Amino acid sequence: MAKVGVEDTLTDVKELLQENGHEVVTLTGDNAAECDCCCISGQDQNVMGMSETTSDASIVNCDGMTAEEVLNEVNEKLQQR
Repeated sequence: MAKVGVEDTLTDVKELLQENGHEVVTLTGDNAAECDCCCISGQDQNVMGMSETTSDASIVNCDGMTAEEVLNEVNEKLQQR
């Protein structure tokens, strides 16, 4: 399966992705480029009004989503690649 970077605070998302066969790594600025998809909490998204892309990976903003909804979104984004 795909390599998915997940922010450290999204424990339930990490566990569900792993249970479904994805390789999950804790998302850091250094490893985002190595991931097929990145799951972010949305807590500090674009705080300074600036955005820089450090990866071609698909991004899933998990704010307000259940772990199951995130899993479905990740799977959809990976199918589109």
